[in-house]
Amino acid sequence: MGALVRAAALTNFAEVVRELGHDPAAALRRAGLRSAQIRDPDQLIEARVVAQLLEDTARATGCDSLGLRMAQQRQLSNFGVVGLLLIHQPTLRHVLLTLIGHVHMLNESLAMQLEDAGEMVILREDLMSPVPARQSVELAIGVLFRMCEALLGERWKPVSVCFAHGAPGDLGPYRRLFRCRVEFDAEFTGVVCRAADLDVPNPSADPVLARYALTMVDAMPAAHDQPIDQAVRKAIYLVLPSGRATCESVAQGLGLSMRTLQRALDERGASFSDLLAEVRHELAQRYVGSTRYSLGQVASLLGYSTHSAFTRWFGLRFGCSPEAWRAGAGAPQTRRKAARPI
Repeated sequence: MGALVRAAALTNFAEVVRELGHDPAAALRRAGLRSAQIRDPDQLIEARVVAQLLEDTARATGCDSLGLRMAQQRQLSNFGVVGLLLIHQPTLRHVLLTLIGHVHMLNESLAMQLEDAGEMVILREDLMSPVPARQSVELAIGVLFRMCEALLGERWKPVSVCFAHGAPGDLGPYRRLFRCRVEFDAEFTGVVCRAADLDVPNPSADPVLARYALTMVDAMPAAHDQPIDQAVRKAIYLVLPSGRATCESVAQGLGLSMRTLQRALDERGASFSDLLAEVRHELAQRYVGSTRYSLGQVASLLGYSTHSAFTRWFGLRFGCSPEAWRAGAGAPQTRRKAARPI
């Protein structure tokens, strides 16, 4: 079985699909799910099944913003007991770091990283998937935005929200949910905010209840730290397109020395080079399968300085050239454009 996600990820799915004039129960059946499965928010479902359900339903309903519409009514309570822990953290920075440390309890396929960039902070977020999962990514970003808004209210003022995928036909849902600049065809997916805003006190914080919530979270079966190899894979997913997927930079991002990281991977029978190759393999399928990206751009996104080096690696990995693989992939004929803000 692959990565798992709580059924709470499908909160508001039925309501949104009905609003669009379709039958949510039929959509669930086609995905091999039952309505009863998603009524228990703590029920675990394969993340790939949820992602495919959202993509198929978006196509069937003609709604490019299905995931975002699902996120509009989300509350902290949808995070379960982890939500109780989040709401009582002293600042938004503590909230985000706590969420990153426990995100595997909510969605094992979701990768998150907080990156300081001078006066700005970038919260990167992506889904570990070899195929495009636009709806799941937009759902995750929308839920993150709603969480911060629920905690800070009008004091939540991010600089921008960025999506690596292209703009939809209808920008209305994005303008309604995000009260800031939104960029499509960006270099990464995530939220950019001012560093100072992350240290604004959380008025809902209660240190006593935070300790109580942590006790509850620690008692849960899934509370143990995610395996180091999984944490490294997620980190590579987030930094590979920026050209920083080195053992040293990933170790630094995880708060470890390179020697400590290598020792931990050795104990798991894993290596950084093997994990890097696995992530490249998955992302190559995603990028080559979509003609929004030129093959030169794909080479760069996968960390290759030249197209020829990427082509050699791709041929060894997939048994054909990227051009041949793309020709047989049946990818939508869309083209990558310059970053488009709204």
